[in-house]
Amino acid sequence: MKARRIGLKEPEDLERLAVRRGLRYYDSYGDSTTGGLIVDKAPRTTGDRSFSNEELSLALLSPAAPYSLQRLRMGAAMLAAEGNRPELIARLARRERCELIIWHIARCGIETEPDNPFWTILLGMLPVPPPAPPDALPHLTRFVTMTGLNRTGKGAFMQWIRPTRTPGV
Repeated sequence: MKARRIGLKEPEDLERLAVRRGLRYYDSYGDSTTGGLIVDKAPRTTGDRSFSNEELSLALLSPAAPYSLQRLRMGAAMLAAEGNRPELIARLARRERCELIIWHIARCGIETEPDNPFWTILLGMLPVPPPAPPDALPHLTRFVTMTGLNRTGKGAFMQWIRPTRTPGV
């Protein structure tokens, strides 16, 4: 409701805002003449103070919105944005009734980044949900970039996809 109140009327508005806030990995709205960037199409009335990255991530992950795998992946990436507060995410997850989704993403985060305390703290603040059907939520590989071969030979290197800071946005 807050997203709508501040002018984010369509789910695509949330996606555009995520790209504007540095989530360039999922920018698929632009065209070849602009290099794919959609920053100019993103809502400008939603600075970090009026709609935080935590709120944006939960809005992207909300089960109340129409299902989109890309939106779910973008929400997972925004969930891991630098400076996000696990306690706020846990509180919003309860309010939005998406604790299962956040719990699943946090488990994937721990597998990918076992030394990142963010995931452990977040997971500790969420109740353990009942098991989800096996294919209900995306596999860990949907939230990361990974290699198959690298300079040292065969082996996977995984990195969580997250937004990069963009000055002035």
